[in-house]
Amino acid sequence: MRSTYLKEVYRLAAEDRNVLSLVADNGMIVYDDFKRDFPEQYFNFGISEGHMINAAAGMASCGKIPFAYTIGAFLAYRAFEFIRLDVCLQNLNVKIVGIGAGMSYGYLGPTHHATEDIAVLRTLPNLTLLSPATAKEAKVLVNYAYNINGPVYIRLGNNLKEELYGDEMKVVPGKGTVLQKGRDMVIFSTGDITYQVMEAARRLEQDDITATVVSMHTIKPFDEELVSEMISIHKKVFTVEEHSIIGGLGGAVAEVMAEKGCTAVLNRIGLNNTFAHGYGTQEQVRQVNELDVSGIYQTIKKCIQEG
Repeated sequence: MRSTYLKEVYRLAAEDRNVLSLVADNGMIVYDDFKRDFPEQYFNFGISEGHMINAAAGMASCGKIPFAYTIGAFLAYRAFEFIRLDVCLQNLNVKIVGIGAGMSYGYLGPTHHATEDIAVLRTLPNLTLLSPATAKEAKVLVNYAYNINGPVYIRLGNNLKEELYGDEMKVVPGKGTVLQKGRDMVIFSTGDITYQVMEAARRLEQDDITATVVSMHTIKPFDEELVSEMISIHKKVFTVEEHSIIGGLGGAVAEVMAEKGCTAVLNRIGLNNTFAHGYGTQEQVRQVNELDVSGIYQTIKKCIQEG
């Protein structure tokens, strides 16, 4: 997804000289082409995320379209006040791009994990929040962000080879995507853990349990209509996220269910009032926290068996 983002922002910058790339002393190699070809549209602020967001707000107030890019944890937490007051309060046209969604930086531990960013940022007025799971989603959503005149946060995970979308399937910003249909439950997911969800669903099929899987790539605005439709069909509802279940996707689905008076059972799968345990690759950290394919499969299977 990161490569897709870089290609799209490069293309946008070539077509629109108001598009700027701001970085915080990271991603230098991946930005080499952009820096070489558009030196007047590239700004490196060093390890100073708050200053980067503050400057982005100033640039936006002058008619520019800044894409401020760095590790998501450093944006959502360290630069939160600047995002809140300089960007969202003023409703400025700043695109905030957080890489390393979830536990992507497994070796670096919780200091670099973006596992509360959705919960923190979705509270902010005026902010659109996007969380693509695949390259196709990323491509569509980056262009969607460019065309929005206002603040956007794009949450990016790792580069993934496989595409979950068929040729005829479309990404519609603001709407969730039904990746597959099943009879026994609905699973809402967001971000690149959706790949693990799809594989867990395939394992469940071997047990004659089928699941509808929905990619919620747009967290805000939230597709309440689709959630309402799915929970009217399925009596068992799951959310899976590489994020805290408090305030994240699970929280957003729970809000809709409560407001609609839904009687379906909701099971939220993610980090439950804890930081991620363990260090290693992203997949190793997922395994330790039971958010790998096996962990997701076992959790869902246990909930089904317990009724």
